[in-house]
Amino acid sequence: MGSDAVGHASDSGVQRSAETVMMKLLSERLRVELAPTTIRLGDGTRVELDGADAARTVLVESWARFGAPKPAHHKKVLTDALKLSWIAGHLVPRPARLVLLMADQAAAQPFISGAGWGTRAIADLGVEVAVVELPPELAASIAAAQARQFR
Repeated sequence: MGSDAVGHASDSGVQRSAETVMMKLLSERLRVELAPTTIRLGDGTRVELDGADAARTVLVESWARFGAPKPAHHKKVLTDALKLSWIAGHLVPRPARLVLLMADQAAAQPFISGAGWGTRAIADLGVEVAVVELPPELAASIAAAQARQFR
């Protein structure tokens, strides 16, 4: 496979890079150091999280996408909320904050004040939706990647 400056149309490298920046911005906002984390339970179950602080008081899953989410995106976000709530229930003490981190208000809006059951479920699970503003050039890179990924 040759090197292609643009990459495969479905490559999500730009989004993964953006999620690193998003985590840094949230770290600054919350004044805690957030980093990718693996939590292992006594039965061998392993859970990968996009971010957590060393004391595990904050657990984060991030989503670097712009624009209104499509139906498949709702499933991904709801799965992330369930994962946060579920793993938090296995930690003692339970983390104080569970965060779905987003890069765009339009992408986040259906999960903050949407009319569907998912919005209510996220809130009932104790998961908050936070939005950070990415630098314009990074936001443009995400938009371009999304355009390539569109099928």
